[in-house]
Amino acid sequence: MINKKHSAGALITGLVTLFGFSMMVIFVVSQRITSFDSTVIAFIQGFETSTLTSIMKFFTFIGSFSAMLVIVLVTTLFLYVVLKHRVEIILLWTVVFTTPILNWILKQSFHRARPELHRLIDIGGYSFPSGHAMSAFAFYGILAFLLWRHIPNRSGRTILILFSSLFIILIGISRVYLGVHYPSDIIGGYFASGFWLTIIVWVFQKYKENQYEKDQTAKREGL
Repeated sequence: MINKKHSAGALITGLVTLFGFSMMVIFVVSQRITSFDSTVIAFIQGFETSTLTSIMKFFTFIGSFSAMLVIVLVTTLFLYVVLKHRVEIILLWTVVFTTPILNWILKQSFHRARPELHRLIDIGGYSFPSGHAMSAFAFYGILAFLLWRHIPNRSGRTILILFSSLFIILIGISRVYLGVHYPSDIIGGYFASGFWLTIIVWVFQKYKENQYEKDQTAKREGL
């Protein structure tokens, strides 16, 4: 159910993420963030070792669409069989499949070339915003949203948030470490995905609220 407090929170979150993405667009288009990007890339890649490269390749793999699709299928099975969710599955798949479409539209709009400083893997396509960052934020964000109310204690919820945040951050860092994205691509991807996720969840909550009101009305009329 949506109450005024939740609606206000969703509105504030949406405005903050939209503003954040807009600022990143301004910085990227005007090239005012070049120094920041170069400094952060040099810092992160300064830790390069063969072991760390393998770890970063792992996180960039689980952030790929193919790997995430497998995770989504497992999550769908869990929601359907264990939690007996139906509508929530539609929400999950809506987020997972619309986010890459939004990312493609944004990349085609900005046409930012990928960095050429020190690449550890080969990849094509445009750079801003990062598809991995957007997909990771969207998936682990919606996963946390769906599982939150099924975890009864604060420690469990804290672990859920920490786990989700850790994977989101590490997937983003892996893209910078491997030399295929600027840090601003990652930050922009987080903001864009955060805004999109907020919109979808808000619509879903409104739908649930309307369904609840219809059920209550039907019960009253039945009496």
